[in-house]
Amino acid sequence: MNNILKVLVVGLGNMGRSHALAYHANSATEIVGLVNRSDVDLPNELKGYPRFNNFDDALAATAPDLVVIATYTDSHAEFAIAAMKHGADVFVEKPLSANMEQAKAILATARQLNRKLGVGYILRHHPSWQRLISESRNLGGPFVFRMNLNQQSHGKNWETHKALMETTSPLVDCGVHYVDVMCQITDAKPLRVTGMGVRLSDEIATDMYNYGQLQVVFDDGSVGWYEAGWGPMMSETAFFVKDVVSPNGSVSITDAIKTESEDIEGHTKVGSLLVHRLKGDQRIDLPDEPDHQALCDAEAAWMINAIATNADLSRHMSDAVKAQQICLAADESILTGQTIHLGETE
Repeated sequence: MNNILKVLVVGLGNMGRSHALAYHANSATEIVGLVNRSDVDLPNELKGYPRFNNFDDALAATAPDLVVIATYTDSHAEFAIAAMKHGADVFVEKPLSANMEQAKAILATARQLNRKLGVGYILRHHPSWQRLISESRNLGGPFVFRMNLNQQSHGKNWETHKALMETTSPLVDCGVHYVDVMCQITDAKPLRVTGMGVRLSDEIATDMYNYGQLQVVFDDGSVGWYEAGWGPMMSETAFFVKDVVSPNGSVSITDAIKTESEDIEGHTKVGSLLVHRLKGDQRIDLPDEPDHQALCDAEAAWMINAIATNADLSRHMSDAVKAQQICLAADESILTGQTIHLGETE
């Protein structure tokens, strides 16, 4: 790449800071601005960059080539579409948007304006999770997917979860990662989704549930469930289950790095896989896994390369929307008490 990419990072929570550090460290990019509505403390590496508290002002002042969006979900569509209309490519944290109408509008804008659109499905950049996917696919379907991520959150983390639940459910916020893993393994069309959820705390400002489970059926006969719960009442027992079963055996994460359930570093670590085949078992140790910052570095490198090589991100975008459609359907099922039959994502 001959030209240095000018990058504007929007949202400076945990993910935004990690993305900013990734672009700070990459010689192919220059951060031209950091945006956050309120003042926040930043690592020393980021303190020298221009700061803005208004997105439109930052966009006009910096004329970025790439806008990285790590704000709350309800602002993703507005910011992504504005950035693309301003001439920038966009990387947006998951979930892509608050609803399917917004997701379709973002995709339509990217296609119409020929902009690159990357979505922060961090497990796609994790070698251990890609190994889980390949080992599962090698067994052949149909598959049973059993996955969860429950977080016993306290203090600051519980406050963050309560803020997230003003706009986004635990099933959507966390579930898109793991539903995307299901979709990569089966590569089949999702047919219908059923959800159940319950609100377990009066501290939640809205009527949003803080524990939920979804069940999804695919057109190849595969089925899966995913559950997510947030809050101080959640159990630390079996909070991290990742299991894929087929007629020919199973693949399971059996030795995830032992941390407290609210520790973000523990959410991606695998440790080892147990591949069970009818003729015997195989344990696959996965040492030296990347930490959270290394994964954000990998996402940044992928996005930079996609822009530099003019990569076709059509499949990436449609996959991102498919996982979101399944999780949003679970929300709808919980609200209506009905099974949701899925149509086309676009």
